[in-house]
Amino acid sequence: MRLVIASRNQGKIREIKAMLSDMPVEILSLSDFDNIPELAEEGSTFQENAAQKARSVMLATGLTALADDSGLEVDYLGGAPGVYSARFAGAKANDAANNYKLLKLLTGVPREKRTARFVCVIAIATPDGQLYYSEGKCEGVIGFKPAGDGGFGYDPLFIVPQYGQTFAQLPPDIKNSISHRAQALTLAREIIAGLVNEERGGV
Repeated sequence: MRLVIASRNQGKIREIKAMLSDMPVEILSLSDFDNIPELAEEGSTFQENAAQKARSVMLATGLTALADDSGLEVDYLGGAPGVYSARFAGAKANDAANNYKLLKLLTGVPREKRTARFVCVIAIATPDGQLYYSEGKCEGVIGFKPAGDGGFGYDPLFIVPQYGQTFAQLPPDIKNSISHRAQALTLAREIIAGLVNEERGGV
């Protein structure tokens, strides 16, 4: 089975490939295709965005496509940045700019009010028109300054209380076992296994 990850984000692609590495699936990404435009994220929920991206890539490639929409929800900010996590500081913002804006908005806010969670919704769109979903969440706290060199996005600010470290400090194997994306991918693995079985004729 061939599966296209609907992303050009190399950090995200690495994480997904690692989680699916033992499955009989050839994993591609948008970097393997020349004709796919930037994917719009116009939905108001993670599920809407994931579904939109998965369908678009499935239609463009004719292959089963996996898309995720994930982001950070900070309770003190009413759930922001939410679906706008990747462009929190503007359409062309990078990770550093997004992190800076988040810290700025939380200036003076004590630790107990900096609770947050990462949310990931995965959509898998198949050429026969089926659409499947999985979801994962990871609870944490926003730190007062970036820490760690690993990961991407808001990882340097997101502290996992039971480890006392940020996602960017945790070893990849630990992060990949507890993260929102890991949880969603664990459920997605079951969906993919079923699709592989179907493709093989149920054998």
